[in-house]
Amino acid sequence: MTDSGFERMPWGKTPEGDNVELIKLVCSPMRLAVSTYGATMVSLCAPDAQGISDEVVLGYDSLQGYLDDPCYFGRVVGRVANRISGARFVLNGKEYRLDRNYGVHQLHGGKRGFHCRVWQAQVSTSSQGPRVVFSRRSGDGEQGFPGATDVEVTYTLTTNSVRLSFAAKAEADTVVNMTNHAYFNLDGPGKSCLGHELWIDSKYCLDVDSDLIPSGKLVSVAGTPLDFFEPRALGARIDAAHELTEIGTGYDHFYVLEESARMPGCAVRVRGGESGRVMEMRTTYPGFQLYSGNHIPKGLFGRGRDVYGPRHGFCLEAQGYPDAPNRPEFPSVVLAAGESVTQETEYRFISG
Repeated sequence: MTDSGFERMPWGKTPEGDNVELIKLVCSPMRLAVSTYGATMVSLCAPDAQGISDEVVLGYDSLQGYLDDPCYFGRVVGRVANRISGARFVLNGKEYRLDRNYGVHQLHGGKRGFHCRVWQAQVSTSSQGPRVVFSRRSGDGEQGFPGATDVEVTYTLTTNSVRLSFAAKAEADTVVNMTNHAYFNLDGPGKSCLGHELWIDSKYCLDVDSDLIPSGKLVSVAGTPLDFFEPRALGARIDAAHELTEIGTGYDHFYVLEESARMPGCAVRVRGGESGRVMEMRTTYPGFQLYSGNHIPKGLFGRGRDVYGPRHGFCLEAQGYPDAPNRPEFPSVVLAAGESVTQETEYRFISG
């Protein structure tokens, strides 16, 4: 492959017999691999402070790894990401009961959510770089959600970023809130991510109960272990005594973004503790879930010879508010019949 372009190849079959492809994009010095299974970000290579490109996301070598994956590595999750309390909600006076896969709640769209569906893929080149448009039709009643909905997720690779666009159009009133669940480690997978320095342009997060379900209240992070308004290491206060970090077994919390912190502004900046890589996240979404990989199984075999464990990767899952279908005080994730919505997120790598 040249310094810019793409390649697509067979990557096995699902247990149902569906063909899966792996698609590789290059826009030197950046390299990206994605799969039609789960519209998954399988690999992302970005330059370090010396300009050497290497892996920065956790993942697996083969499709089987993703079929067995307990962590949503790199997957697109939906129809609604994060948690929906009681696995139910009311829309237009009608109650919809969803697939329960997180105790009595739903997480990331249910057991057969977008993350384990095979998507159609169109690959092309643009003025920005090579891109893949994944698409699928989520049927009426899929995992309990109403209204057939056509969804698209676009990955565009540039010389210094990967840009994601999430689009949906509904035939009937429904709810939509998609995200990508990539786990990053700017020092390379197989290591702790706690030495990464974070700056987050947010002063509030959502209060949650013991199941990480929002109470509806905003909590100031000032002076707490969740405060990254001044840059500090991810691990500096992760185990400090605080109700929210104790509930999350570390960080697993939704940060609220003001308009000034949303695209084109920078919401999060992360610097690798060893590599000097710097990554910035920009998004049009009203917030994001910071997850410090607390529940990655110890001894999980990943890509190559890498062995993963708790806190070996962190997630910046830009999305709408969790449990928004049950919280009228939150920004709505309702998509009306015939309407469409698009949200964008960019992970940009800059010189250290």
